[in-house]
Amino acid sequence: MPARTPEELDVLFANAINAGDIEAVIKLYEPGACLMPEPGEVASGTGAIRQAVGGFLAMKPRIKLDVKKLAEAGDLALTTSKWVLEGIGADGKPVRMEGQSAEVARRQPDGTWLFVIDNPYGLQ
Repeated sequence: MPARTPEELDVLFANAINAGDIEAVIKLYEPGACLMPEPGEVASGTGAIRQAVGGFLAMKPRIKLDVKKLAEAGDLALTTSKWVLEGIGADGKPVRMEGQSAEVARRQPDGTWLFVIDNPYGLQ
């Protein structure tokens, strides 16, 4: 199911992560999009995003988020989400992370929305 609003992208992202569905995650990004998997790192293009998300899904994460649209101008939108993620680290111990993201989304010709820039760590 494609995102019909910019805010829906984050909801679909959380659903896909919680389901461990990498294909559903990748479908939420434009081909030339970028994702910041860690502060200071950039994964550009769906191949690099797939690699970053694949490693992340190894944690068997569960994410909860609270999405807000900050601004929309024409076919671009800026959203943010407060998120909490729990999973299992490589050492087998529980991991808990939280943050506030910043995302730029673009309306596609068919009216749906895709991520262009996805920074889970916001302004960090």
